[in-house]
Amino acid sequence: MPPGPDGTLASVERRAVPSGSPPTPHPDAGRPVALSPVGRGRVGSVWRKRATIALFLLPAVALYILFVLVPIFQGAYYSVFDWNGLAPLTDFVGLDNYREALADPDFLASVRHVFVIVGLSLVLQLPFALGLAVLLNRKFRGRAVLRLLFFLPYVLAEVITAVVWKLILQPGGMGDRTLELLGLGAFSHLWLADTGVVLYTMFLVITWKYFGFHMILYLAGLQQIPQELQEAAAIDGASKWKTFRHVTLPLLGPTIRISVFLSIIGSLQLFDLVWVMTGGGPLDASNTMAVYMFDRGFQRSRFGYGSAVAVLVFLLCFVFALGYQRFVLRRDVRGALTSMGAA
Repeated sequence: MPPGPDGTLASVERRAVPSGSPPTPHPDAGRPVALSPVGRGRVGSVWRKRATIALFLLPAVALYILFVLVPIFQGAYYSVFDWNGLAPLTDFVGLDNYREALADPDFLASVRHVFVIVGLSLVLQLPFALGLAVLLNRKFRGRAVLRLLFFLPYVLAEVITAVVWKLILQPGGMGDRTLELLGLGAFSHLWLADTGVVLYTMFLVITWKYFGFHMILYLAGLQQIPQELQEAAAIDGASKWKTFRHVTLPLLGPTIRISVFLSIIGSLQLFDLVWVMTGGGPLDASNTMAVYMFDRGFQRSRFGYGSAVAVLVFLLCFVFALGYQRFVLRRDVRGALTSMGAA
């Protein structure tokens, strides 16, 4: 046995502890653990960061609630009343405004017009912008000037664009005079007064206004593609068309999907150009859902009915945005994520 503190042999009595019995608890067990100064400093730093983030987010969140969420719920509330905007909200009609809108041939025609514009944008406008982006991505003298000229229409305000084109397309205006100078006077037309042509005329103006924006998007996407990949395809004997189809176009996919999303959402909410140029006419031939809502709600003082139409437009855009993000943009989000810490 080891010697004791006094130099004598200390007898140690070993007690047998039955197997399976619980260990004796520590005297300090159950007491709160005091944080060290370093631990308290870390916790305080975390809370200060959270408070700073909340302080900077508070103005944006307040504005979002005030100017987005409140109008949405307020419009949904007004939509169940027959309200002229002045009298008290006493004439509750439930879902009658929604039933009337969905049964109105003019509203259904405005929905068809919007989808015609969407289809033409996807088939004509976006491929045209993509082709110009591919051409302007090459190196040649004056390409910066061309990029600027093609992008300038997008910078103009919608109202200014509508007024200018309305003057150009009026009978005897610059559009008809230009056709006469080119020897194509037989093609002169009442561009904004013919019910069979006005919607396609509006699409021409919409394309002139917005193709530059999509062209810039595609240019940004093209410049992110490594040049080495195209050079490797050319070394392997691929033609320019095959290189574009099998290398450039797949790598440009995320940009194209974003462009398609913005084009469709913009078409669903189209208002300014149509209202200033035609007011939805003639005979509602160029009506869009937003123009229909403004005309029925504000022009005819049926604010409850107009609110119901606005809610329908909002639901259509909301459902499309959710579905597009869920089934189309999801692959891009997945591709952007990386497995962190995987070895």
